[in-house]
Amino acid sequence: MTAQNSLTVIILAAGQGTRMRSALPKVLHHIAGEPMITHVLRTAESLGTKDIYIVASPTNAAMIEKHTAPYTTLIQEEALGTGHAVKIASVVISKATGTVLVLYGDGPLYTSETLQDFITAFEENTDAGLGFLGMNPDDPTGYGRMQTDKEGYVTRIIEEKEASDGEKKIDLCWTGVMCAYAPPLVEWLANINNDNNKGEYYLTDLPEIALNDHFSTMTSLCPMDETLGANTRAELAELEAKMQDKLRAKAMKNGATLIDPNTVYLCEDTEIGKDVIIEPNVFFGTGVKIGDNCHIKAFSHIEGATLETGVVVGPFARLRPGTVLKDNVKIGNFVEVKNTTFGKGAKANHLTYVGDADVGAESNIGAGTITCNYDGKNKHKTTIGEGVFVGSNSTLIAPITLEDGAYIGAGSTLSKNVASGALAVARSRAIIKDGWATRKKK
Repeated sequence: MTAQNSLTVIILAAGQGTRMRSALPKVLHHIAGEPMITHVLRTAESLGTKDIYIVASPTNAAMIEKHTAPYTTLIQEEALGTGHAVKIASVVISKATGTVLVLYGDGPLYTSETLQDFITAFEENTDAGLGFLGMNPDDPTGYGRMQTDKEGYVTRIIEEKEASDGEKKIDLCWTGVMCAYAPPLVEWLANINNDNNKGEYYLTDLPEIALNDHFSTMTSLCPMDETLGANTRAELAELEAKMQDKLRAKAMKNGATLIDPNTVYLCEDTEIGKDVIIEPNVFFGTGVKIGDNCHIKAFSHIEGATLETGVVVGPFARLRPGTVLKDNVKIGNFVEVKNTTFGKGAKANHLTYVGDADVGAESNIGAGTITCNYDGKNKHKTTIGEGVFVGSNSTLIAPITLEDGAYIGAGSTLSKNVASGALAVARSRAIIKDGWATRKKK
């Protein structure tokens, strides 16, 4: 066959994930902060196509569509095997003219480089109309063995339970990923039958069907780690570990220092700049952007936050969604920040909660300060100007504004605005009775 330009991707996602013991479809379980199928979609898009279709079951289609829109979901009414799932996609394959790639919604570790190399090798092979992505696992037990001819083309795939002792020694196994040219694939899918003990349709029948139609089946190899899927919670944890290794390596390659990489947890969308230092036991949720020269200290939890240049966070800090820290901000130990912008050089170094607020440049928030943003029904905003000093153990009852240069005495509870340059002290007058303690002891 000659190389084609267009690519159609079919993602199989009808599995119920019963071994997960979950009401959630298998492909919607998360790794690195995102559903597995989201990782697969991103990789498919990176191949330069928008012709992507998802095959789902009637029971999980609605949930899956929330994560895969605007791509079309095709319904597999009955779970009759992988061959049947791809048969369902014949309605779109019949309209395609180029290459069709079949992926799996629970196979999030394939890289765009691996898949592109596979497609390129397939399209450059003038003798093949079908391509199967293969691997050489250390232990092939449980995998379908790919039997090849002397030229290296696949002649048939043998399931483990049907393999002879000799065939079980074959270490070339199929990953489940395949590609084919669209026009003959439609006819080959129609020729798959369910004449087997389970009454299901298997894609493993395709090499022999294609061979009978005078087409060869080529194979390319990929790293074993990329082929892993998840049918159980334990396998999901294994995928998470593999993905974290990948993300940590990427961060370090791009110029970040991870002092103890195995204790740092990243999301797929975490952005980390150059010369960033990340200490042990730091967790990044989704939507985090870290600028250059930042220092994230140990045991910090960050999600939905943007840190500009030279920011220092932690140890034991929590940054929640909507947090923006401008250049050289310092957020210290046991400080929680939510939906708040800290201006350049501002700091909150100890034991503080700042939520739904704006903090101006070079302002200092003292230890134990709380912005009381919730009145039991509605959230309210605290606005703190530039160069404001808020003394320790202050309580700011929103809505409230502290204008530029205001000074708040320690221990104050404020519900009224404070003008620029003013001092506000709102606490009870001290009462001191000389000798009282001595008399009490007697």
